[in-house]
Amino acid sequence: MTLVQTPFGPIRGLDRDATQVFKGIRFATSQRFAEPQLVTGWDGEYDATAYQAQCHQTPGMMEQMLGEGSLVMSEDCLFLNVYTPACDNNRRPVLVWIHGGAFVNGSGSTPWYDGSALAQRSDVVVVTINYRLGAFGYLGDLNLGTHDQIVALQWVQQAIASFGGDADNVTIFGESAGGSAVVSLLAAPSAGGLFHRAWAMSPSIAQLRNAQRGAEAEAQFLATAGVSSRIEAAALSPEAMLTAQQELLKDVGAGFSGFSPTSNTDLIPTSIRSAASANPTPFVLGTTRDEMQMFTTFNPEHSKIDEAGLKSLFAHRFGDETPAALAAYREHRPKASNALLASAMLTDEVFRVPAWRLAEARHATGTATWMYWFTWASTAFGGALGSCHALDIPFAFHNLHRKGVNAFTGDSDDRTAIADSYADAITAFAREGSASWPAYTLDNRTTLKFDATSAVVHDPEQSLRSLWAAR
Repeated sequence: MTLVQTPFGPIRGLDRDATQVFKGIRFATSQRFAEPQLVTGWDGEYDATAYQAQCHQTPGMMEQMLGEGSLVMSEDCLFLNVYTPACDNNRRPVLVWIHGGAFVNGSGSTPWYDGSALAQRSDVVVVTINYRLGAFGYLGDLNLGTHDQIVALQWVQQAIASFGGDADNVTIFGESAGGSAVVSLLAAPSAGGLFHRAWAMSPSIAQLRNAQRGAEAEAQFLATAGVSSRIEAAALSPEAMLTAQQELLKDVGAGFSGFSPTSNTDLIPTSIRSAASANPTPFVLGTTRDEMQMFTTFNPEHSKIDEAGLKSLFAHRFGDETPAALAAYREHRPKASNALLASAMLTDEVFRVPAWRLAEARHATGTATWMYWFTWASTAFGGALGSCHALDIPFAFHNLHRKGVNAFTGDSDDRTAIADSYADAITAFAREGSASWPAYTLDNRTTLKFDATSAVVHDPEQSLRSLWAAR
């Protein structure tokens, strides 16, 4: 056990080998559909030796694989966890992790997000946070989940020095919805000054929406829940909230933006993409090569796509350019089946194209931006996953030893070297405020490719990027 004095009061945590761990620290309180309130303190010692509740959710395949199924669920879920080499005065870089899960799933207490290995390896302080999800966090224009993230960063500003961290050197990083949360925080004026660098892994930028779409999604939710107003929804049981939420999510198109950060609101007054493009905070973003294979590999309907179905799928995006588009994808994926070609195109549409466009927009405003591409492929399931969505998470945290990781990544010998280079790139950026490879420009589109042998490349798969440029 270890005891640390903080501005909020004493906190008791755990000694774990070369790190000290503080679990389940309350950073805020909240009521349903109300903004969070930063804690002011507590009586006596705060027991931070066990993880606390996550937001109500319906865990999916990804959450179960990551080991989240056993966590207690509650609307009282605004907790964070701190992993540090020592509670001293060394003023280490601080990395604040924002979890993914499509803004409807996840928790900062997921075992794969344990920051002990990263803290020990790189002499940094790692913080992982919860925030409200789904209808609890993103109903209509409320942006409560983003409010929660901002208040967590306020807590970090006030308390992290007690854990050996430097409040003047905070990096936010996250994957998938967590990566898009990073982008939305770049666009939120009230988050200004609370962090100093940003790193987005496979951000689901297409989920980010405007107030009109937020109002539409709220109306859909209320109708599904059988209530006529937000006031009536406030009286629903958590189970009824989740039931209505799941019904909305069944519509894949509408559900994708059913609950997510919303622009043209009090918290984010302008376009998220334009505001994030103009924010001068040093920013790294990237994707994996085969993002969508996480979602399509085990979908029996997707595996049945024939030549006619593939052409129809491409024609919906490329119209008269479909023959050229198919030829370009076949050139870059010469051994791919119809299903894999479809996944490659969807990967670009959902993840790579929005990332390219954000990097291009930031270049146009002169803000410091770096891009990477994670292309190492999992050997699990006979290699069927490729370099899929979320594959890079255990590498970012250097958590290859965690339960279940081998089943996702395989156990090839080159994994450790990739974890070394990927985790070191993230922590070096946090320490220096500049990536170790050249910034992204329209002249050369420099990109760091993470693989068994990592290398700086220029405009990777240029013909595919050009296909999407006018779309």
